[in-house]
Amino acid sequence: MNSRTYTALVVPACTSEPIRIEQVDPQTLEALVGGPLESVIRGDWHVYLNAESVTMRLPANFRAGQLMHECGLDLDGIRGTAVFLGRGEHGAEADIPDHLPRLVEELFGAPLAA
Repeated sequence: MNSRTYTALVVPACTSEPIRIEQVDPQTLEALVGGPLESVIRGDWHVYLNAESVTMRLPANFRAGQLMHECGLDLDGIRGTAVFLGRGEHGAEADIPDHLPRLVEELFGAPLAA
């Protein structure tokens, strides 16, 4: 990973916290998800999750699960904060694709926090 910043979609597990767009760099991803990273890749995006979310008993993230489902990826047990980024050339990090924030606003009926 490099030190450039990217526009990410951050989906907290706690539904009282807003889904937000945030500038992140690869070094801050572990802090956002609260532990070691695991990544799930789908098309032009990927999502970072906490690799130890089950053993840490992090809360279920229904919004991230629903967003992933709407994008054609069905995974059970999404837990903790999810950080969505785009995929660039050769699998490199990139800014979140425009269709994901639009889909979030359609699904959850609220503008994204900045």
